[in-house]
Amino acid sequence: MRTITLEEHFVTPAFLDGPGREFRQNMLKSGGARAEKIFEQLGDMSARRLAEMDAAGIDMQVLSLNFPGTEQSEAAEAIAIARDANDILADAVKKNPTRFAGLAALPTAAPDKAVEELTHRIRQGGFKGAVINGHNRGRYLDDQFYWPILECAEAFNVPIYLHPTLPPKGVMAAAYGGFPPDISFLLAGPGWGWHIETATHVIRMMLGGVFDRYPKLQIVVGHMGEGLPFMLPRLEALSRTTKLQRSLGDYLRQNVHYTFAGFNFTATFLNLLLEVGVDRIMFSVDYPYGSMAEAHTFLKQLPVSAADRARIAHGNAERLFGL
Repeated sequence: MRTITLEEHFVTPAFLDGPGREFRQNMLKSGGARAEKIFEQLGDMSARRLAEMDAAGIDMQVLSLNFPGTEQSEAAEAIAIARDANDILADAVKKNPTRFAGLAALPTAAPDKAVEELTHRIRQGGFKGAVINGHNRGRYLDDQFYWPILECAEAFNVPIYLHPTLPPKGVMAAAYGGFPPDISFLLAGPGWGWHIETATHVIRMMLGGVFDRYPKLQIVVGHMGEGLPFMLPRLEALSRTTKLQRSLGDYLRQNVHYTFAGFNFTATFLNLLLEVGVDRIMFSVDYPYGSMAEAHTFLKQLPVSAADRARIAHGNAERLFGL
């Protein structure tokens, strides 16, 4: 059975010297030797990574620039970092086209340049979509300032992977402050906050009319849906107070896809499956933060039919990303 993983990360020297510098410092303070290994893995898109994929039974990784991406940068820096990262990623894909595919980093702070970059990477680089790491300094994709990017993605029929980021600074201070720095970082980040942040971002997009304006646009979120499937019945109730063309549940079942991304939890998977159906669920590892071997074992043990397992492992990704 072919396996394609969809939230798999890399870094570049320019990224680590720029927008990724603070993230790297926080990781090294809290993670020690494991964090050092993670950054070695993030920087490799050649023989070592391929060997790890082979050992774990992973056929293809769809690669994207690591959190926090370009979204917290000034426009000029974001443009330079995105171009550099996409050039490096394009080279890795060219060298191993059956093993790697790419999602373009975009300078979201400059939507016109983001559209140019996405257009160039799809037409000439063979990229399969884009990654956006959450809000752009407190502004979300429901803001019409960013809609040219969404229009471009819909026109090319490519998805946008909405990756988590830390909440805006005001929310960080109010909701996650008052603890030792490493605890606050983990609580506001992968321990809790960035999942809630991403779910809120998707809700804002729905309430802001994004999917009414761009009904064919497809968004991908990780971590078994960032809590959205669990809250879907309550969100349906919210729909009755809006003037949207469809219910929030319809958007979540028709405009959003969902990946594992390190959430190897059976109960969480079953909730997602029951709420959105098997055709919207896709395999991922969240490499190198998640174990490819553990994720593959989890995939093989899912309580689903062989046909549904194949859809999750590769079929749904092939259809959505054109792989």
